[in-house]
Amino acid sequence: MKINRPLILSLLLMVLVSALYRILPNRPMGFAPQIALGLFSGALFVKNKKWAFILPLVSMFLSDLLYQVLYNNGLTAIQGFYDGQWINYLLFAGMTCFGFLIKTNKIGNMIVAALSAPTAYFLVSNFFVWASSRGFGLNRPKTFSGLLLCYNDGLPFYKNSVMATVIFSAVLFGTYYLAKNRFVTKEPA
Repeated sequence: MKINRPLILSLLLMVLVSALYRILPNRPMGFAPQIALGLFSGALFVKNKKWAFILPLVSMFLSDLLYQVLYNNGLTAIQGFYDGQWINYLLFAGMTCFGFLIKTNKIGNMIVAALSAPTAYFLVSNFFVWASSRGFGLNRPKTFSGLLLCYNDGLPFYKNSVMATVIFSAVLFGTYYLAKNRFVTKEPA
């Protein structure tokens, strides 16, 4: 598959739109397209894995940068950059690996990945919140019960993350397959 200029522009537009969507005011927390973008780029760039990781991470970075500008100007209470954020970037890079497992013509694989990736993110990220003592002001005890409380605290985010990943994956993969013949030329055999 040869990636041409229209496809590159489309991918860059996807990254920009997903970054802008993430900072929309009044959107449900956790309802963002970055995990779906990671799945999509992982499935699309199976041979050139660096691009699979770059797309969702650039989207995250751009939205965090925009959040930070808004925060610095008193327009939001959400900081773009915070202590320990590198863990979040590693987790999002890990979500891209779920995309590598998607067989490009299998809707079932996309659905399984769209359910598995936010679940893995939820389990690992909430464990790190609990273990790091950051806890976003909740200060859950370092006991098994405290860990379960931390997971319970994250359930609204998890529900929104799963819904967003399924919806945005359907949009990304569906749009890609509809537009594939127009933007991608096949190399001669």
